[in-house]
Amino acid sequence: MSLSHTAAEYMLSDALLPDPGGSRAKGLRLELPSDRLLKFVTVGLPLFLVSLAFAREFSAGSQISCFSPANFTGKQSAYVDTACWDSLVHHGFDAEGRAVTKSLWALKVFPYSLLVVAVLMYMPYLLWRYAAAPALHSDLLFIIDELDKSYNRSVRLVQHMRKVQQASAEPERFWEEYERARRERYFEFPLLERYLTCKQHAHSLAFIYILRNLLLLFFLAATCLYLVFLHLNIFFQDEFSCSIKTGLLQAEPHVPALIPCKLVFFSVFQLISLSVGGVYVLLVPVVIYNALQLCQWDKGLLSVYEMLPAFDLLSRKMLTCPVNDLNVILLFLRANISELTSFGRLNAVNALREATPDKQDIDTVVDFMTLLAGLETTKPKHHLCSPEADGSAPLSNGAAPGTKPGVEAMGKASRDSLGSA
Repeated sequence: MSLSHTAAEYMLSDALLPDPGGSRAKGLRLELPSDRLLKFVTVGLPLFLVSLAFAREFSAGSQISCFSPANFTGKQSAYVDTACWDSLVHHGFDAEGRAVTKSLWALKVFPYSLLVVAVLMYMPYLLWRYAAAPALHSDLLFIIDELDKSYNRSVRLVQHMRKVQQASAEPERFWEEYERARRERYFEFPLLERYLTCKQHAHSLAFIYILRNLLLLFFLAATCLYLVFLHLNIFFQDEFSCSIKTGLLQAEPHVPALIPCKLVFFSVFQLISLSVGGVYVLLVPVVIYNALQLCQWDKGLLSVYEMLPAFDLLSRKMLTCPVNDLNVILLFLRANISELTSFGRLNAVNALREATPDKQDIDTVVDFMTLLAGLETTKPKHHLCSPEADGSAPLSNGAAPGTKPGVEAMGKASRDSLGSA
């Protein structure tokens, strides 16, 4: 065996992808980075601020300070603070002098309402995790495995072609068979492409993903409206008049009708509400962007895998409306690009193909590997000049004989000829 043949064999062996050492199931990301950020902020921010508020409440004691009359003892003043905090009702008078009351109970339940907000923000994640993640997980495992296997099959095919070419006593007959195989698409493994095409007609993952974002957007808007309501009605009243003349104290003449009180941690509640509301308003465009990702295809990822045989969703214009399960899968394939071992190799091959002068003759990774392995140098000259050398008609669109043909070339006759070859 010559040195060139040995070098080509080593090159093809190195081009093969190694078998994955462990299971890919644990390493797959079933959430997009933007979705993970949204979950962390929308759930974590109210929990963090509420924990700080509770910590300060437990360390400082009472959240209210009432100005009791001077003749009240210490225990009586403590009773006034407790009674006013329990009732939390403002007593006042309207413009006509009539007595009116206004409940301030929303201030008391405000920390607990933020806990409810955190639970609501977690609901869209639970919907995605239990309704869509299992099916998405199995799809990603199958597609990633098939993409890497398709790349390895292409390299092994070139290795087999080298052995057949070296053992062939008639080089011209070998190249005739090679050109015929390219025209009739013998090098293609259409299982993955047909599976992805079927995913274009499924919409369950897309529906759940859009529903998740719509629910999150609804909860964000509802929380912001709730905080606006609190600010307009309660959060500008840190002082109120409390009445303790109830029960046994109702007939006591030394007990004043109204006692002025002040909320100690009123500014803390204001700061918490402004922080939560401001951050949630800023997150609304992020949620809208997440939902709008399904309105366009990730053609960058598809263009790289166009180098694989039978993966011509772009060149054959098979892509339809992007709101379907295939587009969701492509988004998560991009998020799990580190698990796609073949992506880096194909990206490099695609870049080298663009730098090749005769890139129109390089359609798939099989063509590129035959060029690198030195098979093209042994091709007879009349095969390099025209596709008519083996009796076939010239292509009407001026494309090279190695370009991927139309859908009609996928007919049953070509597959039958493959079985009889």
